[in-house]
Amino acid sequence: MSELRGRRLLVAALAVALLAGVAYVSWKAGTMRGPAAESQSPAAARYHCPMHPTMVSNQPGDCPICGMRMVPIDEGASAEELEGPVVEPGPRVAGRAAIRLPEGRRQLIGVRTTAVARKPLRRTIKAVGQVTYDETRMHHVHTKTGGWVEHLYANATGEMVKAGEPLLTIYSPELVASAQEYLIALEAQKRLGEAALPSVRQGAAQLLASARQRLLLFDLTPQQIKALEQSQEAPTTNVLHAPISGHIIARNVTQGERIDSGTKLLDIADLSRVWVLADIYEYELPFVHLGQAASMKLSYLPGKVFAGEVTLIYPVVTEATRTVKVRIEFANGDFTLKPQMYAEVAIDSTLGEALLVPQSAVISSGRRDLVFVDRGDGYLEPRQLDIGMRLADEFEVIAGLVEGERVLTSGNFLVDSESKLTAALAEAGSAAGHSH
Repeated sequence: MSELRGRRLLVAALAVALLAGVAYVSWKAGTMRGPAAESQSPAAARYHCPMHPTMVSNQPGDCPICGMRMVPIDEGASAEELEGPVVEPGPRVAGRAAIRLPEGRRQLIGVRTTAVARKPLRRTIKAVGQVTYDETRMHHVHTKTGGWVEHLYANATGEMVKAGEPLLTIYSPELVASAQEYLIALEAQKRLGEAALPSVRQGAAQLLASARQRLLLFDLTPQQIKALEQSQEAPTTNVLHAPISGHIIARNVTQGERIDSGTKLLDIADLSRVWVLADIYEYELPFVHLGQAASMKLSYLPGKVFAGEVTLIYPVVTEATRTVKVRIEFANGDFTLKPQMYAEVAIDSTLGEALLVPQSAVISSGRRDLVFVDRGDGYLEPRQLDIGMRLADEFEVIAGLVEGERVLTSGNFLVDSESKLTAALAEAGSAAGHSH
């Protein structure tokens, strides 16, 4: 009796389990349906994935393919709006497939397009530059005779001097002796200039010329020599004058100091024009040439732009930074630009016209560059590009697009994911077909 009761209980348990399994399978088939699933009752609430519309459910949740939140289906939507992506014939890109996105889905993922156009190809190279002296406008003041500095007119570094102004007075026994020799030679020439013997007259003239040349080599000016002839007295000191107008940028002498011949006493620089040395990278060299216009800005003078010109491209590359120095000259009449200042330099280059595409349209994988072309009627086609010059926010197109074609500039990464998935499914289906 107990054995019969146990058999009845076992049969009942199996029946319950079977009914539960059937119920679960029926629920699963109704809640997650693929492309071949039966249509739901018009009254039933349905949800689908915006990126995979063929994934339909009567329960809210996340798409099992991409994890995107499923949204309610508009029951009034047309069949076209509910169909999934399809592979269209056309140019093929490995790992990608053309897809079709109805207008509703395009708006949902924020698809925007722009036309590919031919525009002037402009490249602006920006670099950090440093203001420095114009080396052709610098002068070193030194003496060719030894002596003592009796008076120093240039008292401090940074002072402005004008050409011809006295800088310092030097007492030089060597210069005094040379001046006396010149006076003696001058007197001899006067006495012997009318001598009967030609050799005597020639010797007196040569002696005078030699003494005069010695004074000139000691940096006495013709005016100073003429004053010596008139006074007939050898000066005890010599005054050195400023050779150019400019600022004293270095002073290596003090009053009363003894100096030797060849000593560099002062450095004077004309700052009415300055150089700016900018570092540019090797790949930017094709866009820089001599005579090219350049501009410069200073951080402490916002809004003011200085105009200059490229005058030299240095012939060597800095090994540590792999950059090349470019020299740009700027007018500096008001001395606003001061050596050692840092500045932001911009060099503009116009290289004709080219087909340009926005950078936002290009999907770069490192090995290739892709865009999606809007072919109309909702069809989006992947296209591989040959990219040329990279501008601020655009790319030059060497091959892959023609003028007037419209490319996606927004939503293209989501479209790219859909394209990859479609290509993978198509490839899997093709492989399965060949296996039978």
